[in-house]
Amino acid sequence: MKTSINVAGKSIAVKETLADRIVNYFNPVRGRERYQSRMMMALAGGYAGGSRKNKAFKNWNVSGGDADSDLLPDLAIMRERSRDLARNTPLACGAINTAVTNVVGTGLKLHATIDADYLGLSEDEKDAWERNAEREFNLWADSQECDSARTLNFYGHQELAFRSTLENGDIFYALPFIKRNGSPYGLKLQAIEADRVTNENFARDTDKLAGGIELDEYGAPTQYHFLQTHPGLMGKKNRKWKKVPAFGSKSGRRNILHLFEQRRPGQRRGAPYLAPVIESLKQIGRYTDAELMAAVISGMFTVFVKSDSEEPFGATGTDEDGNPEYSMGNGAIVGLGQGDSIETANPGRPNTAFDPFVMAILRQVGSALEIPFELLIKHFTASYSASRAAFMEAWKFFKKRRKWLSDYFCQPIYEAVLYEAVAAGRLYAPGFIEDARVRKAYLGSMWIGPGKGQIQEKVEVQAAQLRVDGGFSSVAQETAEMNGGDWSQNHRQRIKEHTARVKAGLIESNTEEPVKPPDTNPDDMDK
Repeated sequence: MKTSINVAGKSIAVKETLADRIVNYFNPVRGRERYQSRMMMALAGGYAGGSRKNKAFKNWNVSGGDADSDLLPDLAIMRERSRDLARNTPLACGAINTAVTNVVGTGLKLHATIDADYLGLSEDEKDAWERNAEREFNLWADSQECDSARTLNFYGHQELAFRSTLENGDIFYALPFIKRNGSPYGLKLQAIEADRVTNENFARDTDKLAGGIELDEYGAPTQYHFLQTHPGLMGKKNRKWKKVPAFGSKSGRRNILHLFEQRRPGQRRGAPYLAPVIESLKQIGRYTDAELMAAVISGMFTVFVKSDSEEPFGATGTDEDGNPEYSMGNGAIVGLGQGDSIETANPGRPNTAFDPFVMAILRQVGSALEIPFELLIKHFTASYSASRAAFMEAWKFFKKRRKWLSDYFCQPIYEAVLYEAVAAGRLYAPGFIEDARVRKAYLGSMWIGPGKGQIQEKVEVQAAQLRVDGGFSSVAQETAEMNGGDWSQNHRQRIKEHTARVKAGLIESNTEEPVKPPDTNPDDMDK
């Protein structure tokens, strides 16, 4: 028996079950109460997206696994497809290059900012210590000796680390201590590609070992399993693994940096940046190649002439059996033999629907990658306000990833270099090694990257000046945001230049009133 009721034009059926019939037989009152409860549950409904009967969801198969179960089985093929797209698909290559250029650019530069109040240092002592710390770090960072392979300096590793994280999902960095002639520091950077981190002997994943990473009871890494050679190395059949502890047993020093974006609790490995749009980008690439080939063929339209003459018209030669040969070409005229005919077809190229369709797909791709459509394809044809809004939206993404890179890559390495500098006596920092609070006070820093640039520079400078005058920002912060500069260095240089100009008699006094620029309405730029 089935009872149906209509609510808001929707029919809801409540079917009587065997249990209902048994309860009704022995206790009709309880059976009626049971029926009323089931009716109320049917009326309550729930989320339409959770319906198991909706035909729209019939073939929608989903997984309820944990982070590793959903990611790790597909990670290897996603990684390979992502790299292939980055190599061979212009849009994928452009998206990754845009992110790397805006996040890293020429490199994130150190600006030491120690806690002078806690350390009891004067302003002059603070400035002197920060300059010395920056000199020592740059001595290590500017040289290729910071690389175990002596190939990249620290800023080159910043780009490599971020690009590899985008393409592969994650990257690992070992921090070995290798003493070499010509370098005062033993700390080295050793980049390890994600493919090399697998369970020893390709063992199955478990709750304690998955994706080449062993965890303790709290989910913290304890060991990493590294293949000593890349699994794709040609001609290499013998596989050997090396287990590296995540932290030093005595010092507690971090031995491995694992860079990836964690999106779920318990996630051990990272997914490639292009993972949500792999299919879309591949299909757009295929569609573009097909349209390009069709346009080429259309441009090589050939005319065929039917003639009763015994001599074939338009032949370019004969084959081994003496038969005439023809070739297609730009504006070619090819004759046909007696009795032959041809039917021509218009390929309809170029396809007028190509550009609107691709643009519509790219808007979705840009949304998934957090890069606005205009910036993704470098297509700025809208108004000033619209272009600036798109760029500011993209800058939120770039700024977030820059903060991520500085927190999880630059800062840990800076701390390791300073620890070695203090231990070796190259920097004087009382209490640095013994007291964690003192060490924290000495390790304060900012990582300044290239500025975001300005669409209308005059307007941007006026806005920065207003923020400083209103107390919403500082000159140092605006300098870093606008062009990636260092205000303290700019200030010292300006003093030097001003003094030289006064001494040379180019200006009469050592005071100059800044000239306030006229007000400009940004909306006027659209007119």
